[in-house]
Amino acid sequence: MLERTLVIIKPDAVGRNITFQILSMIEKEGLKPIAVKSVRLSKDEAGKFYYVHRDKPFFESLTNYMSSGKVVVAVFEGENAIERVRKIMGATDPKKAEKGTIRNLFGIDIEKNSIHGSDSPQSAEFEIKFFFSEYELL
Repeated sequence: MLERTLVIIKPDAVGRNITFQILSMIEKEGLKPIAVKSVRLSKDEAGKFYYVHRDKPFFESLTNYMSSGKVVVAVFEGENAIERVRKIMGATDPKKAEKGTIRNLFGIDIEKNSIHGSDSPQSAEFEIKFFFSEYELL
């Protein structure tokens, strides 16, 4: 099934200048980037984006971190894009991520794991619309 998914290159990875290494790993797996841009989230915007975690103990730390520097957001398209990107990313905790995955190679810790990816068609739809207008996705 042809899908779109959102990827965020997190502040730790942008700060280490590895954004395009990460994006190219996804592209090399046959997924097509259809929109890419750099943004700086405010703490309020980070809270709105991660609203599903608002009751979790890590919410404050996560929103502080995601608003601490620039991020790069990208929409990738392809067959089973969501599942494929999640496999390329690896487990949330870089210590548990499969060898050769993005988080295994570049992640610092469970929060500074370099990348976010949509986890379902519903979250992909919300996340893509959060950052991109229809015009940007043509």
